[in-house]
Amino acid sequence: MADVAPTGRASSDGGSVPPGLDTLGFPVEGDIAGVTRAILGGEPVALDAELAWPLPALPPNVTPLAPPDGRPQPGRATVRISDRTCTPSLREVTLRPPSLVVGVGAGSGAPVDEVLELVRESLRAAGLSALCVRELATVADKRDEAGVAGAAARLGVPLVAYPAEELARVDVPHPSGAALAAFGTPSVAEAAALRGGGELLVPKRKSERADGGPARATCAVVRRPARGRLAVVGLGPGDRDLLTPRALDELRRAGVLVGLDACVERIGDLLRPGTRIVASGPGAEEERVRAAVAEARAGRAVALVEPGDAGGRAGHAMASPALAAAGDGIDVVGVPGVSAAAAAAALLGAPLGDDHVSVAWSDAHTPWELVERRVRAAAEVDLVITFHAPHAAFGGQSAALAGDIAQRLPRALRLLSAHLPPTTPVGVVRVGAGPRSDGSVRLTTLAALDPDDVDRTAVVIVGNTATRTEAGRMVTPPGGGHRASSRPEEDE
Repeated sequence: MADVAPTGRASSDGGSVPPGLDTLGFPVEGDIAGVTRAILGGEPVALDAELAWPLPALPPNVTPLAPPDGRPQPGRATVRISDRTCTPSLREVTLRPPSLVVGVGAGSGAPVDEVLELVRESLRAAGLSALCVRELATVADKRDEAGVAGAAARLGVPLVAYPAEELARVDVPHPSGAALAAFGTPSVAEAAALRGGGELLVPKRKSERADGGPARATCAVVRRPARGRLAVVGLGPGDRDLLTPRALDELRRAGVLVGLDACVERIGDLLRPGTRIVASGPGAEEERVRAAVAEARAGRAVALVEPGDAGGRAGHAMASPALAAAGDGIDVVGVPGVSAAAAAAALLGAPLGDDHVSVAWSDAHTPWELVERRVRAAAEVDLVITFHAPHAAFGGQSAALAGDIAQRLPRALRLLSAHLPPTTPVGVVRVGAGPRSDGSVRLTTLAALDPDDVDRTAVVIVGNTATRTEAGRMVTPPGGGHRASSRPEEDE
């Protein structure tokens, strides 16, 4: 694995332009314009992290205060990370991370205003910012309670509901016999807030009614510990316009980027200045997963990027080993990408209109005996088949293994020839070089396809018995071209 120098968005004069504070993905309060000018101007800017939270990359002139007694110098531009209420001074801003969980309990018919006022007053009394609330949590029986659901909606946060038996296993300082009798758990508000761990900042509080009637809502507030964040991001098949907006958001949210060197090279200009890059070549997928998980466990915001759809087999299925290695110690999110098969199919026409299957063997993780069984089974049930990077032999493989991989496509085509007519349409798309490039799309037939003419980065789509060529496009009708009748007598 190679550490690459931090990168950034290129400016017209060849430099690097830091994006504004309002693009960091967190609410920001204070002198946003003044601190942004200081960052853009290259002034020393202090980072005062009351909470250690995984952040996107910050420019190199934004540096942490020295612990444990570091204090911002008067007049120095400062970025503070805190969930405490405060009034930022001139040239100060406060980033509001989603660190707070509010547990809520409510009686039947509790109005939204009563629940909402209780939550807001509890936060105010504790000196906590409502901008840092990440979710409202309650017992499953109250998921659809109008007052609870309405309060979450008006705060603009998700509502998370836990089964009573889960909440009953959470240790709380103020259990209630009434809650136990009503819901099967001795606590709702405190237990729901503490369900994911953390520090109880506001013990259970009850609402107060103007008419002096009995309280109809309770709440408790917990600060969740900061966790590293790992986003497994599919970058699509190569063209920049096939990178999804969600993938782009995750790239800009990352402080560390881990990925295939070829992928990193083509997206480097999209990253924030200061993003640290850890890159490696083909065949090092497991090494990249380990590096990404280790960075996230250290409390950083990490993006693990791969071509295509990182959750799919043809995208090296990076999501699967990443989830297995991460366990429950970090937050892991998956970001789907446009797969090479989807991009190739769109350029060919509509070859995947019927049921289909994808086969990938570029990294030689799958023994040929298993590949052969899968290809034969797919042909026997008349599925359209997509082969990904059929000739790719990555570095570090023996000459014998590389030669074996090179023979797999011819073997697969011979298997298919036993089940499909020689005129079966076949599409070949070179996605690695950019599917919009000249000569990247070719239509042929099963009999005419020469495996030696298939690029090592290509996607090969072999049609089924219903696939046909129309106006230079490859088309597979749904249901193999057989439309089910709507009336039984039509089948007689």
